[in-house]
Amino acid sequence: MTTSTSWNLLRRPLAAAIVAAALIGVPALASAQGTSSFDIAEKAPWKACLDGAQPTTKNVPAVDFDGRAPFGVDIMDTNPHWDEVILDFHDSLSEQEIVAYTKQLGLDVRVNSEYANQTNVYIARVEEGAVPYVKDCLTAQAPKGWIEAIEENFEYRVFETESAPSTTPDDPLYQFQWNFKQVNAEKAWKVSTGRDVVVAVIDTGVTYKDDASRGIKAGKDLKGTRFVAGYDFVDKSDFVYDGHGHGTHVAGTIAQATNNGYGVAGLAYDAKIMPIRVLNSRGFGQVADIADAVRWSADNGAQVINMSLGGPLPSLVLKRAIDYAHKKGVTVVAAAGNAGKRSPSYPAAYDHVIAVAATQFDQRTTFYSQWGGYVDIAAPGGNTRVDQNGDGRPDGILQETLKAGKLDEHDFSLYMGTSMASPHVAAIAALVISQGITHPDKVAKVLQKTANDSMKTEYKDAKEYQERYGAGLVQADKAVAHAATMQGTWRFSGAFLLALLAFAGVRRKDVLAMAPKHAPLLFGSAMLAAGGLFFLPFILPGGGTMGYVASLLARPVAQWDVIFAGLGAHQNPLLASFLIPLGAYALFGGRNMLRIAACGLALGMAAFCFTEAYLLTSDVRWIPGMNILDRVWLVSNGLLSLAIGYFGLKRS
Repeated sequence: MTTSTSWNLLRRPLAAAIVAAALIGVPALASAQGTSSFDIAEKAPWKACLDGAQPTTKNVPAVDFDGRAPFGVDIMDTNPHWDEVILDFHDSLSEQEIVAYTKQLGLDVRVNSEYANQTNVYIARVEEGAVPYVKDCLTAQAPKGWIEAIEENFEYRVFETESAPSTTPDDPLYQFQWNFKQVNAEKAWKVSTGRDVVVAVIDTGVTYKDDASRGIKAGKDLKGTRFVAGYDFVDKSDFVYDGHGHGTHVAGTIAQATNNGYGVAGLAYDAKIMPIRVLNSRGFGQVADIADAVRWSADNGAQVINMSLGGPLPSLVLKRAIDYAHKKGVTVVAAAGNAGKRSPSYPAAYDHVIAVAATQFDQRTTFYSQWGGYVDIAAPGGNTRVDQNGDGRPDGILQETLKAGKLDEHDFSLYMGTSMASPHVAAIAALVISQGITHPDKVAKVLQKTANDSMKTEYKDAKEYQERYGAGLVQADKAVAHAATMQGTWRFSGAFLLALLAFAGVRRKDVLAMAPKHAPLLFGSAMLAAGGLFFLPFILPGGGTMGYVASLLARPVAQWDVIFAGLGAHQNPLLASFLIPLGAYALFGGRNMLRIAACGLALGMAAFCFTEAYLLTSDVRWIPGMNILDRVWLVSNGLLSLAIGYFGLKRS
């Protein structure tokens, strides 16, 4: 067909609609991703071409997501900003003819690739949802024989088998949380997500509930976060809200709802937040309220306290409150201060508080981070004055919080400060605690022992490094791995050794003949009772139902209280005792093979008690103090369990 023939299309509805749109100045859609060099045709003229009729084909729905497509879901259009239509012209047509024709129609066509020249396969970009209208209009009105095929340029994907869930969250803004990568959060999530650990956020409050009468509205990205009851020490109310935004931001770093396809992630996203308001809407609060809040948190089940607050003057009232919380087994974390000088800040400088300095993207401590001998560890605090990672955003800490001066509007804001560093450490402490190490001194030791001290080479003076970084930059993956393997290795080794000694000590003539038959059962039951399947969380993912089951099976028998009553009941003295071995032997001692298993259980319990008396990873509940009396209890019950296992084995 000649070029003059194609001009006859102007008399048809499609061309008329296109010309009309051009005459009234309807602009082509601009690309949301900066593709102004490739014009996007509007849907309206093509829709008008059908004169109210519905297109014969359906549009492929666009799905806007970040990261990997979910398994089992067919996604064929991942660009929500436009669609592409494929136009396969007859091979005999020249490029000049094709371009001239499509230009009349308002389509900006391009050869799909350098290899499509001979086949005359072109693509054009159109407004989202316009392809079915383009297809029907051109099929009906294009010159006969010119177009061989018209279809949407949808996407195919690789066929893959379902695998273990990725530890990369599907939260679209997670890509900007460089701080979680700095502490290796994703590797840590394979083992622990902080499930059920209660973290008290003593701050400006946390807006997690709506109150229409006061114009308070919670942010969307905290909807999936779990909360326990808190208290407002400013207004003396059970209803806690945030009038500032600081506390909500801090809580988000700890346990923002994660893998919900929205917003950002939290570092210990399966932990529970206890919201405590001690600072007013201007960010100030009285030390008496703060001290009361520390005690209240300890008395109401908090296992970690985060205080992203402080001042230059010490308070004995607050110090005593912190000592009280420590004696109750609470790990207390506080910001080192933002004065940017060598001077202490309180409560961070008190004993029994993990003082946290702040780092930026390049792992250097920030210009504002205070330093001194009181600093225990460093964590990402951000620096909104620079963009060292080149992502187009200032290098702050990104979480959802209130817009300035608004109680009912939320945004994803970039903050910086040791206030932002402290909740990283509080969250990683929760990851460690969920592995069974609950003694605050041992939690601190794990965090410091596994910190990254690579920046030490930047300082000639070791003292200066320690004053700025403490032990180093906190590492979530190494901390949780150490917490799990350290306990499990000691307990497995102890159980193996006791079983070996008990077996050898039987001194029967047929012990060697008896060993092949009974040894696997004895050693297996002893080691499982002592350490559980402590390696299981390294195999199965840390989140979801599978991760929860793995965390339970990884626990020794003495810590099965967690299964029935949660982490708040951790280390019940009745379980960490000879009572379970005694009961097992009473029930199964009359049957030979079951008696061997009961003896193994007793030896495993003995190994747990002995190794725990040495490690003392947790406070034994109901026993005063967290040292001598706990060890006496554990050793005594270890000896009784050993006796049950040994003498029971001797009967076999």
